[in-house]
Amino acid sequence: MKAVSIFLSVLFAATAMTSMAVAEYDDVILFKLNDKCTVAEYVKIKDDFNATWGKQNGYIAAISVPLQAADLTEIFWVGRSANAAAFGKAWDLWRDALTNPKSVPAKLQARFDECGTNLNRRGFDVY
Repeated sequence: MKAVSIFLSVLFAATAMTSMAVAEYDDVILFKLNDKCTVAEYVKIKDDFNATWGKQNGYIAAISVPLQAADLTEIFWVGRSANAAAFGKAWDLWRDALTNPKSVPAKLQARFDECGTNLNRRGFDVY
């Protein structure tokens, strides 16, 4: 009986760890729009990002605009990847492409920089 209990405990722990290993990853960037940019313009850049680079690299982004918050000018970029490893792969591709000013990431990054200012960035495993 004790052996069955131990086996079930180990099986439960292994199952729980397996589900943790496949957690979705959220990349959250807090930013403010620059004076000359609107939410609609930033959303257009985000849509272009998803269509030209994000989807094909396993990363999809959404913009969260606060309706109730201490600072209504702070907006969140929420990027989603299948897991942290997939995010890391996409990040490496993005970062490395920025060295070529003619690359899609470099052109998108220039548009992002013109439109908004990042304040901080966080990553989350989502279960």
